[in-house]
Amino acid sequence: MRALVTGGAGFIGSHVVDRLLSLGHSVTVVDNLATGKVENLVSAAKFRQLDIRDEKLADIFAEAKPEAVFHLAAHIDVTRSVREPAYDASINVLGSLNLLECCRLHQTRKFIYSGTGGALFGEPSYLPVDESHPVDPISPYGVSKHTVEHYLFAYKQNHGLGYTVLRYPNVYGPRQDPHGEAGVVAIFCLQMLTGSQPVIFGDGSKTRDYCYVTDIVEANIIALNSPATGVYNLGRGIEVSDLEIFETVREAVGSNIRPAFAPVRPGEIEHIALDASKAERELGWRWKVGLNEGVAEAVAHFRAATGKRQA
Repeated sequence: MRALVTGGAGFIGSHVVDRLLSLGHSVTVVDNLATGKVENLVSAAKFRQLDIRDEKLADIFAEAKPEAVFHLAAHIDVTRSVREPAYDASINVLGSLNLLECCRLHQTRKFIYSGTGGALFGEPSYLPVDESHPVDPISPYGVSKHTVEHYLFAYKQNHGLGYTVLRYPNVYGPRQDPHGEAGVVAIFCLQMLTGSQPVIFGDGSKTRDYCYVTDIVEANIIALNSPATGVYNLGRGIEVSDLEIFETVREAVGSNIRPAFAPVRPGEIEHIALDASKAERELGWRWKVGLNEGVAEAVAHFRAATGKRQA
């Protein structure tokens, strides 16, 4: 199958590309390299450096003729989205619309959208959160990511575009950017391996749902091969506090460093965990990699990348 992956040079996207190639699919990657890295890509993927908002995206579609699109490109900085909501929307909403129009014009059959579960529901009224929970995002990032879900439904109704929305939890693993605003496992790994003091925003009680990248990639592959259309939460359904994730990384690194604490950042919720029972029931997806195992794999990756044998 001919697949096009936006954000394919990024953390999750590059793992999706690797998996598609391993299955024998033809893959075109579209990435502006704002956060992605060319070194994440293998030569078998056709790479086109382009912003998804660019009108030249239509030319890439005309060349690649993708039967399926995996849309992972996004602005993901929650804090910046609060400061600059128009910038966030220009990428996440207008960029996605440009992509959807290309799909319509070039008769793409399937659209697999990387949504957000962590920023979508606001402060939840119950945990873990299922798909029927009210959607009340408190950050413009959450608003923009959810807006695209409505456009997908409209494109399905009006143009017959099949789609699957995968709402991600906190995804972690090799290739995650340790210098970004998001990705606390990668950030803690690099800080501990290089002797910098990690910073926890808040008192450490904030909780998130952590899922290893290979499990998320498998959900994308299942979605490609499934006739199901709709919205699916992904995750382990387990709350993990900031202090717990800090301790897990610290143990895997072999460090005795202590954290510093800073004020909570605007736009962040306190607690989230996602109920993925619908994905298990309708897609046959379930997470496989436990937290300790996944964090150990991430630490091994960053240890090799930094050349640090010990903390």
